[in-house]
Amino acid sequence: MNKKNCVIMMILYAVFVLFTISVTAIDVMPIGPEGSLVGFASVNGPFHELTGVNMFWYKESEVLGYAALLSCAFFGLFGLVQIIKRKSLLKVDRDLLYLGIYYVVVLAFYALFEKVIINYRPVILKEGLEASYPSSHTMLTVCTMSAAMLQIKRRASDIRVKALLMTLCSLVMAGTLIGRLLSGVHWLTDIIGALLLSVALVYTYRMVLKSE
Repeated sequence: MNKKNCVIMMILYAVFVLFTISVTAIDVMPIGPEGSLVGFASVNGPFHELTGVNMFWYKESEVLGYAALLSCAFFGLFGLVQIIKRKSLLKVDRDLLYLGIYYVVVLAFYALFEKVIINYRPVILKEGLEASYPSSHTMLTVCTMSAAMLQIKRRASDIRVKALLMTLCSLVMAGTLIGRLLSGVHWLTDIIGALLLSVALVYTYRMVLKSE
């Protein structure tokens, strides 16, 4: 990974960190359930009033999230087959090993923001307040589908198959993003934060692959 790519990568993570800090400090008001505090309230509040809560879009985005998990399972199984055939983890294709590490990093960020609460959902879905920033569903789907697209570019030889799979991945990402925005189960800044973090993570994985 050259110096330019490292600088870009650091900027992407810095933008996410600065945005996250801003969410905790700018225009913070108790507009959430049970008077929970939310940053950028003058934007988040009106946007949530505009979309309301729509369970159709919530379930739609949940279903598409399973498609993202299926892609993880597919590449995980692909790697497992290589381990069995080659009788060594170290003999698995490097890009698949990097993909496994990438998945672990993405899950680590997911777990981190379950513990480090930036703000809570604009609606109570189950029994109480739930962590909402960044939208973990959006982050997981964008990260896994983007990684799948990078793998497809490297491994699919048939142009039509490649185009079909790339299109499906793009539709899953777009559908999840739209579904999460319109469902009303996240604040607007939750979605933006998820996208910023996803871009940084995907860019990192992409640069690692290019440096092979």
